[in-house]
Amino acid sequence: MIKNDLLLKALNGDPCDRPPVWMMRQAGRYLPEFMKLKKKYDFFTRCQTPELATKITLMPIKELNPDAAIIFSDILVVLQAMGIKVEMKNNFGPYIPEPIKTKKQIEKIIVPNIEESLGYVLEAIKLTKKELNSSIPLIGFAGAPWTLFCYAVQGSGSKNFNVAKEFIFKNPEISHKFLQKITNTTIEYLKSKINSGADVIQIFDSWGGVLSQKDYYLFSWNYIKQIIDSIKDSTHAIIFAKGCWYAIKEMSLSGASGIGLDWTCSAKYAKSQSNNNITFQGNYDPARLLSPIPKIKDDVKKMIKEFGTKNYIVNLGHGILPNIPVSHAKAFIESVKEFNT
Repeated sequence: MIKNDLLLKALNGDPCDRPPVWMMRQAGRYLPEFMKLKKKYDFFTRCQTPELATKITLMPIKELNPDAAIIFSDILVVLQAMGIKVEMKNNFGPYIPEPIKTKKQIEKIIVPNIEESLGYVLEAIKLTKKELNSSIPLIGFAGAPWTLFCYAVQGSGSKNFNVAKEFIFKNPEISHKFLQKITNTTIEYLKSKINSGADVIQIFDSWGGVLSQKDYYLFSWNYIKQIIDSIKDSTHAIIFAKGCWYAIKEMSLSGASGIGLDWTCSAKYAKSQSNNNITFQGNYDPARLLSPIPKIKDDVKKMIKEFGTKNYIVNLGHGILPNIPVSHAKAFIESVKEFNT
């Protein structure tokens, strides 16, 4: 039994004296201890070494004391497992040397054996669970199929993923085949994470917002829904789709337990779209953590009052930025713990 189960209570819709709090990318580059490890080991070595992934996952737990841990990994390990080479370049980000351009490449892509290809993530989950010793829940995650498709076809990050969008519009049939392969792999991957001890699953659709509403349902939501259907009976699932506020109603009816919101969507709007039948997570602008600490604390109190203490998880509207002072991240967490109605 988990000692601090606030996150699980919030996802169950149970009453809470205060909402739980954690931060996306909380195990990352704003932490001095993380930067020391970064100098020693390259990115995918950190991901692929269970002991290092565990150590990094636990860093913010010791430093900030949030109500949940999220396993240190990356969404692109799924593409690697499928036989697509992915590099992480300093001061650039993800880089795919041979982006997907042809039907022949898509036919060669495999749906892998998860234990063999991604066993290091599962081992990191088991090690982290042991270290957490039932103190707080552990979140596992995966990228939404559309977001992974974007990287695989574009070849790198992008503001608008124009190459990926051109590909789906010119080649819809083979695009759907590729998206289905990513979906099938992701389903097996998340089931394995749950079996290894992940208490909650979050799906990141970071690039859903580059699609129109109509295209989002066709090329992204269709596949996320398959994933939710496959895991909703065995765990709590949170959907975070940046810029996809128009899909809140569909998400709230999907069987997911939570919806992550970016900072462009208000509590009032989100609640009106969901009929108050799901837990929301978010939606503090990460850049606002650069505000003076008293302002951060005041913002958080106001945010909690807008969402309420039930059916709400305090979080950022995207990952924490690398230039955020640790003291400001602490203030964000502390302000939630200090909250009283």
